[in-house]
Amino acid sequence: MIRATLSGLLAHKLRLVMSVFAVVLGVLAVTGSLILTDTLSRSYAAMFDDVYDYVDVSVSVPPRVDTGYLSAPATMPASVVDRLRALPPVAQATGNVSTQDGARVVGRDGKVLTTLGAPRIGLNWTDDDQFVDLRAGRGPVTDDEVAINAGLAATTGYTVGDRIGVLTRAPRRTFTVVGVFGYSGNRDSLAGETIVAFTLPAAQQLLIGEKDVVTSVDLVAADGVSPDRLRAAVAGELGPAYRVQTAAELSREASESVDEGLRFFTSVLLGFAFVALFVGVFLILNTFSIIVAQRMRELALLRAMGASRAQVIGSVQAEALVVGLVSSVAGVLLGIGVGRLLAWLYATYLGGGVDLASPTVPPGAVLAGFAVGIGVTMVAALAPALRAARIPPVAALRESSAGADRLGRITVAGAAVTAVGAALLAAGLTDHAGRGNSPAALLTGVLLILTGIALLTPVLVRPVLAVLGAAFAGWTPGRLGGRNAARQPRRTAITAAALMVGISLVVGIGVVLTSVTKSFDAALGNQIKVDLIIAGEQTGPLPPTFDGSVLDRTRRMPDVETVLGFSTDVGLLDGGQATIGAVTDSAAMRAMFGMRTAAGTLDGLGAGQLLVDERTAAAAGRHVGDRVRVQLTKGDARTFAIVGIYTRTPGMSGWLTGDAERSNFRTTDPSTGLVRVAPGASVPAVRARIAGLLSDSPEATVSDRSGYLRQQTRALDSLRGMVQILMALAIIIAVLGIVNTLALSVIERTRELGLLRAIGLRRGQVVEMIGVESVLISVFGALLGVAVGVLLGAATVQGLHDQGIEELGLPWGQMVAYLVLGVAIGIVASVAPAVRAARLNVLAAIGYE
Repeated sequence: MIRATLSGLLAHKLRLVMSVFAVVLGVLAVTGSLILTDTLSRSYAAMFDDVYDYVDVSVSVPPRVDTGYLSAPATMPASVVDRLRALPPVAQATGNVSTQDGARVVGRDGKVLTTLGAPRIGLNWTDDDQFVDLRAGRGPVTDDEVAINAGLAATTGYTVGDRIGVLTRAPRRTFTVVGVFGYSGNRDSLAGETIVAFTLPAAQQLLIGEKDVVTSVDLVAADGVSPDRLRAAVAGELGPAYRVQTAAELSREASESVDEGLRFFTSVLLGFAFVALFVGVFLILNTFSIIVAQRMRELALLRAMGASRAQVIGSVQAEALVVGLVSSVAGVLLGIGVGRLLAWLYATYLGGGVDLASPTVPPGAVLAGFAVGIGVTMVAALAPALRAARIPPVAALRESSAGADRLGRITVAGAAVTAVGAALLAAGLTDHAGRGNSPAALLTGVLLILTGIALLTPVLVRPVLAVLGAAFAGWTPGRLGGRNAARQPRRTAITAAALMVGISLVVGIGVVLTSVTKSFDAALGNQIKVDLIIAGEQTGPLPPTFDGSVLDRTRRMPDVETVLGFSTDVGLLDGGQATIGAVTDSAAMRAMFGMRTAAGTLDGLGAGQLLVDERTAAAAGRHVGDRVRVQLTKGDARTFAIVGIYTRTPGMSGWLTGDAERSNFRTTDPSTGLVRVAPGASVPAVRARIAGLLSDSPEATVSDRSGYLRQQTRALDSLRGMVQILMALAIIIAVLGIVNTLALSVIERTRELGLLRAIGLRRGQVVEMIGVESVLISVFGALLGVAVGVLLGAATVQGLHDQGIEELGLPWGQMVAYLVLGVAIGIVASVAPAVRAARLNVLAAIGYE
């Protein structure tokens, strides 16, 4: 049996090429993702080791509200620096003021510079930082001077002597660039960040808003003092209110923060890789099913000669093992190269030139590649292997190698799997899956629904293809191609289902994103009574803001009826994190948003008071008059009173407080301004006047409702494009599946094709016949994918109804594009099989066994 298996594998090796290629692509994606994130993780760890190479111990204060990487830094009195400098184990103490995203530079084009996620750091200049390499000029001495890092200088073109606009807690201010600095190792930046260095007093005022404070103190140990001994001495001096860490601890903490982000990044990449592998399962299943059907007589002869069913199963599984092993080796090798290439591209174009760690291959990436490659192949080949074991010895006497498909059991199984998947999807969307289990329920539900629909697809093949095939029924090759596509419903269904998976996920996400946009538009048009909106497009980690005086000056315009300002921050409510909004006028808010009072009052919201929507209140068990312990980004924790409960609207929900509390927010300026123009006044004229007021707040613009909608949903368009790019791999594998099915079908129908040629079918008509068959299969898969995607998207939108997504929107352009893509895929996939079929020698084909 071993010799027979190897002989059969060698004899049919070309029939397995597409399966090998599909598995290679999947393994490449898995291995490449793991190599990429491992390389980046080690690179950032090495970078942080360099950053803290000249520091032994750092002292800081835990943030009042810990949101991780973006936590607003807490401050300590500047006198702490002198206090620590006086300790015997301390050789040097340097006070620092630094904030993430605290200094946003205005480029020469008047627009705020963006960094694709890298921080825009503001800090104070220190002359004794050995890690910093001053390249040109000097450090700032007066409060109207700054130094910038070389990466920022290269990006913007600013150099020593230039005037540069910078946004901080204050509106745009203009400074003179007096220095350009880099880092040891001739680096312009560490990871694409931009840095603006101020004098210490300017940094305190512009970045923190307080005088005589610092956010951290860097300490260098005296000779003979270890970092651990210094840490113990400092901790004993300052007490538990301060956080004292060695350089090694700081480096490890920073690396763990980056690793957390990389884990999310890895999960996304692996998710798309496993979708590609899931699609590959259909290709492998179809390949082995066709090969088993074509070798029915051969396998029956083996059974007649004494081979057991177990040996037949082992024979097919052995072939799958070889295919999986060869594919895994190739996929892992290619994945190593691709992962390293992607790391280089990231470091060069996105990571600001971060120095890549030396190339290594983590064992986990290799093991994962082999596990998924071999595992997917053998699991996909199991059903054909079991089918092969059921072939009776008497089948060796039959001429036909393909029997009729029996679809009853498959249909029942498909209905059951789809029902279970729908139940899990519903549980995940409605939070009935248990705390923390919703994502797993959602993913499992979608996977089961796709699997179930794939099992149900065979019963749809003939009726759907009968309708689609009517377009080709006018000429002989078209009729023959339609009949060939419907001849084996199970085979056609599996081939089409592979394409269905990729398209359905893209269309489903498109439905959700379109529905978000449509719901937002409906809320703006029907429920939020405003004419103009002041806001910016968020391109960094924090929402853009504008000068708060713009609202006051707008309110004084004679053509303006009502103005409402809105700010947001993250705070702690009775110890739990929650987003808190501050509004300038709660009565104006109630009128603009059409909010109704459920309890208490919504007017006159002031300091120390809270409003909350009824659903949030019910979930938290809160009522009017309750007292809540609130910790904002700044200031001490205080007790707030709930003075009103309102009905949730699409534009407003959650916890709200009065404008007086905005001074304790991380950013004291508003992020959104809503303006209602007086009756009869010119909206464009008012808009132009407000735009003039925003000259020092270039992050924000004033728009009407349609302009604001485009601004705020632009990120959704980017997300839609990213999903389509990442799903391209699954669609490519689906195309390979169509090519593979047609190629194997041509081999299976060699004698039939020879007879058709003998009775007058021309070569061109053979090409047309194969082309029609291919187009029908691919359009069927695309049509199925669009339909399933709409259903999945609609179900998700229904589950998000409580989150304000109340309008169902269909991406008609995208749906039509994928149906057209189905036609194009069918034409492209048919070329190679059709050419081979047309080139068959008629006499040799008629004599083919």
